[in-house]
Amino acid sequence: MSAEPVPPPSSTEDAPPRRSLLHHRDFRQLWAGDALGQLGAQLTGLAMPVLAVQVLGASEWEMGLLNAATMAAFLVIGLPAGAWVDRMRKRRVLIVADLVRAVVLAGVVAAALTGVASMPLLYVAALAISAATVFFDVSHQSYVPGLVGLDHVVEGNSKLQSTASVAMVAGPALGGQLLRIVSAPFLIGINAVLYAFSAFYVARIRHVEELPARESRRPLVVEIREGLAFVGRQPLLRRMVACTSIGNLFGSIGGALEAIYILRLLGISEATFGTILSAGAIGGLLGAVSAERIARWVGEARVIPVTAIGWAAPLALVPLASVLPIPRAVTLVAALGLTSFLVVVYNVATVSFRQRLCPPALLGRMNASVRFIVWGSAPLGGLLGGWLGTSLGVVPALWIGVAGALIAAVPVLPLLRMTELPTPEGPPAAPPPVAPEAPVA
Repeated sequence: MSAEPVPPPSSTEDAPPRRSLLHHRDFRQLWAGDALGQLGAQLTGLAMPVLAVQVLGASEWEMGLLNAATMAAFLVIGLPAGAWVDRMRKRRVLIVADLVRAVVLAGVVAAALTGVASMPLLYVAALAISAATVFFDVSHQSYVPGLVGLDHVVEGNSKLQSTASVAMVAGPALGGQLLRIVSAPFLIGINAVLYAFSAFYVARIRHVEELPARESRRPLVVEIREGLAFVGRQPLLRRMVACTSIGNLFGSIGGALEAIYILRLLGISEATFGTILSAGAIGGLLGAVSAERIARWVGEARVIPVTAIGWAAPLALVPLASVLPIPRAVTLVAALGLTSFLVVVYNVATVSFRQRLCPPALLGRMNASVRFIVWGSAPLGGLLGGWLGTSLGVVPALWIGVAGALIAAVPVLPLLRMTELPTPEGPPAAPPPVAPEAPVA
């Protein structure tokens, strides 16, 4: 009897065993820091609009400017940030970005407590936080594959997205209840402290990054062009980027006017506003924990257009909340919950595809190029929302945002004919070596 043929060695035989990232010490540190930062960001996401609308009396146009300032850095420095990040130790970038955001928010708190807060001050703070967030986000997405290995990318993204969704649930509800007894600057101060603790946990990561040799560096313009060129060469990636960019453009119309619409036009209290945001975010949590399963069931390619088509319907419930014979809070919870569910499933699918497709050495530039395009449209949408809200009124502006959500799905419609997304040719790149004191398992 002949012996059974021996299978060829796997290209990933040296990769860490397929264990949950709960056993990965360094990922736990990143996860803890991310959880604190996400929770604090949700508190500020509630407190800053309340401070602007209820305390400083911001107009529709001023809220559009504030929304645009929050995302402006993605448009202004998004591209060079990727090339810079690829030359830096990403862990260090994460720490510095957290500390910068903590200091800026502490400054806003000091100004509010001394009675000198103003909308121009909030614009400046939003711009500074936006710049730090660009570096943080590009580094964060580029750091995860090297930290956990390509085989664990989807699991890692799902866990981090789950944390973000939990923060979206807990943060606004907690903030809304706190606003019954404390002022908005108090919540912003809590976020400053949480960002400092986030930096502390990231600093505990032992993983050693391998930087490209200094002599291999080329002019910044050349490296930026490489990131854009990689995105441009990938037909499916181009479609996803176009869909996300258009969606963010029109979604920012609603984002700019949300606080005015809910607090001022619908007459909902700050505490209820926070509860609505939290209840709606439960959909995002469900999407995060089920994204991998849904992608397997629907198909990792087909799930992208299905979710993109689907999110326009719940968005329509936002302007309808002013006329439907249903409690306004209930309508808004349904709208935000369903939208969050679909957006998170979409995000996990598209981000995981990008990380799997791109060579590790190019991840920072690729992520920066993608974020420049997809988030660079957001400040334009914020300005458009402020202008439309001033010129046409808040509710008509919200309906324009809903129509734009339908347009956003058009680029990814061809993916309905696919079930699986392509993978890079050849074996996946191995993760950088792990330091002996930082075991993966």
